[in-house]
Amino acid sequence: MAIYAIGDIQGCYDELRRLLEVIKFDPGQDQLWLAGDLVNRGPNSLETLRFIKGLGDSAVSVLGNHDLHLIATVASLSKAGKKDTLGPILRAADCDELIDWLRRQRLFYFNDRFCMLHAGLPPQWDFQQTKAMAAEVEQAIGGDDYRRFFRSMYGNKPAIWQDDFPKAEKLRFAVNCFTRLRYCTPEGELDFHQKGPPGSQGPNLLPWYAVPGRKSLDMRIIFGHWSTLGYYQGYNVYSIDTGCLWGGQLTALKLDAVNPQRISIDCQCGQKLV
Repeated sequence: MAIYAIGDIQGCYDELRRLLEVIKFDPGQDQLWLAGDLVNRGPNSLETLRFIKGLGDSAVSVLGNHDLHLIATVASLSKAGKKDTLGPILRAADCDELIDWLRRQRLFYFNDRFCMLHAGLPPQWDFQQTKAMAAEVEQAIGGDDYRRFFRSMYGNKPAIWQDDFPKAEKLRFAVNCFTRLRYCTPEGELDFHQKGPPGSQGPNLLPWYAVPGRKSLDMRIIFGHWSTLGYYQGYNVYSIDTGCLWGGQLTALKLDAVNPQRISIDCQCGQKLV
């Protein structure tokens, strides 16, 4: 069985299918790990969701910020943005079925060699803390009372982890790490303003994975979300959002090899946006 991790698709369905042809993906034998942001901004989010859902156990996805935005929009807890391309999903006859499936995807996924999440981790969290917080948020998103959770999910505060947070603040902090984080201070204070590549950030900010002494350093982490970073390997992490949406590349990382192997295709998805 081959295992491939794939970076942010964001509705670039044609590019996804082309990449799967290149890697000769066999859903009867192989497995896809998808790093989140399956939908939005690209032209074919509905087709992307239907296809991945149809793969069943052959695909596992973690949730990204655009995926959560779609759920909130369907639940009428968030307004569609000017750049959103979610209309076909919202109008689809199987919209509710797709959203129910999406709500039951993970924030954190792992096997005995690799871990996957969409964005990042605060330096205070080790593997057990990460697993526990992901499980709490997944339960809230997948539960019957998920609308209540989404009403308190948005916001940039709290910005630094404390063990004694009230539950709502713990969950909001966790969502922001799992789905939005790029930079933080050496002390672990989260920043959501800087989106450029390392070297462009303001003073006292570091990429989340480069904070000295972070407790997740022993975890081999695959993540997406950061198209301006692109493909990156270092600090025991693998960044695989290579900007397909913006006309960059869509990347698969073959995980069952002794050393992970990168396979990328050039994308035209960004040129299709209007």
